[in-house]
Order: sequence, then structure tokens, then C-alpha cells
Amino acid sequence: MKSKIFKILLLLFAVNAVLICQVPDSNFQNVEIKNELDTPTTPIPLWLQSRNIKYEIPNPLYSEVDYWRLAGVGAITLGAGIGIHIYQANAWWQDQNSKFRVIHDWDYALWVDKVGHFYGAHLLGHAFSAGFEAANMDSEKATIYAAAASLAFQLYVEVEDGFGANWGFSPGDVVFNVLGSSYFLAQYYYPYLKNFQPRASYYPSEQQRKGLRPDGNIIDDYDGQKYWLAVRMKEVLPKSVSKYWPSFLMLSVGMGVKNIRTDRNNARSDMYIAFDLDVEKLPLHGKFWQFIKNTLNYLHFPMPGVRLTSGVAFFGLVY
Repeated sequence: MKSKIFKILLLLFAVNAVLICQVPDSNFQNVEIKNELDTPTTPIPLWLQSRNIKYEIPNPLYSEVDYWRLAGVGAITLGAGIGIHIYQANAWWQDQNSKFRVIHDWDYALWVDKVGHFYGAHLLGHAFSAGFEAANMDSEKATIYAAAASLAFQLYVEVEDGFGANWGFSPGDVVFNVLGSSYFLAQYYYPYLKNFQPRASYYPSEQQRKGLRPDGNIIDDYDGQKYWLAVRMKEVLPKSVSKYWPSFLMLSVGMGVKNIRTDRNNARSDMYIAFDLDVEKLPLHGKFWQFIKNTLNYLHFPMPGVRLTSGVAFFGLVY
């Protein structure tokens, strides 16, 4: 994934947020029941019969997919693909004659790049799923199609890299793309997995802050990145212990790297444990706020933590 992909992903999230705001708050319509003769075909509880009140029954027409919104999501995705193709063609393909090639870079950037592919595929799944649900697609289909779209999008970029003079098709990247989109799908069918949420944090490296990196691409600024797995301890601890654990407080295990670009001989990978926040617990309700909370839960928040490697060190804030 390149810097343009990051910008396009932000655009996709913004469009989905707008679409979600337009989805009706309820899947029901109101029917006024004045007497038993007005009873609709849907069974009504006895205590509601012969009363001058409103009773809500499902609206079967609401389950239909809004193809205009679905077309909008498709148009944004297609535009993103075209934009990425044009960008990469201008950036890397103008003066190259190489054929498609495969590179094996499993330990590239000490694996943080591969974890980033896992995270990116999962995040894309979330973005596509929000768009499909905004088009009134049912949750199961939205999740399946979103996982497939995420993987297809990532594979498309990887195939393009295969033709780049300084790049190549990476089987390792593909494996982690598959794992990321598969985990997104698995969380739907096995809800317990939602207690383990992939997250990321980023603070620009010294090179990035000083403008010493030629392309200024934060996606490749590995020294500034950390990837986390946040755990809802309230849900996974034994009941005798979990009752004392605050529901909003999570525990995250993370990894980051140092000296990847500046001193490869002394490059290292570090592991962290830190507290984290579950944004889902904020008392904000409604379709728009739920989308915002779900999206924010892909970010690790600055919290106290400890570095376990390269000399144990405690930090007031780990980010």
C-alpha cells in the first residue's frame, strides 16, 4: 500500500460516514390499531388488541438493497483503483522494462510490514462493510462481500507491484492480506473474536519529521509505526476477576521497529504491553456514532505501558 492508497482510504471512510447518516433509524413502520378489524396480518399481542395505540410491524420493503448507494460505493472503489493505477504508473513504471516478478521478503522490515498488511486488509474490510450496510445490504452479505472486496483490492495493488522496477509481487504480503480479510470475516461468525481487535498507532520517525525521507510516505515510515492487538479483558478474564475490571479498559500487545531505514545493522524489533481504551463504551448512539466508534477502535490510544525487549522500560504514555 502506498501513500495514495492511504488518502483514498480516508475518502472512502468519509463517503461511507455520509451514506450511513442517511440510513433510516428503524426498520419499522407505524400502523395505527383502532380496533380488532384493523388488525394486520402480522400477529398482535392480546394486550394490544382493541386499543387506540400505534403498533410497529416489520416493513418487508425496507430489506431491499439501495442500488443507488451501492453504485456510489462501487464508483468510489473503481475511482480509487484507477487513481492508484495512474499514480503508481507515473511514480514507478515510466522508465522500467521489467516483466512481472516475484520477490520473497518475509522478514522485510522485521515483519512489521507484514503485520501492516494484515491490519490494512482488516481495516479495508471495515470500510467496505460500512458502505455495503449503508446501501441496506444485510450484515452477513455485507461482511462476506467486504472481506472479498478487501482482499481483491489488496491483490490488485500487489500485482501492480509485481511489475514495478524496484518492487515485486510478494507472496508474504498476499498471505497476510488473506489472513487480515479472513480474520475480519471470522469475527462475524465467531463473535468471541471481537474481543481481540487489531489496532495501529503512528508517530513520525526522526527522519520523517526532518523531511529526510524522499517520498515522505508514512506507510513506509516503519520506525514510526506500531501495531497492536487490543484485548477486552472484561470479556476474557474469569468471572471472579473480570467483575473488578473496568469495561472501558483494554490491554494491548504491540510491536514496533527501530533503525530500519537509518542503521540496518542495528535494526531491532520491540514488543510492548499497554493499556488501551474501548471507544465502544462511549455513550454515543445512532448509526453515525456507531460507525465512528467502530473506526476509532482501529487506533491505539496513548496509555501507560511497558517495553518488554531491548531493556525493559516503563512509559507514562506509549504510542
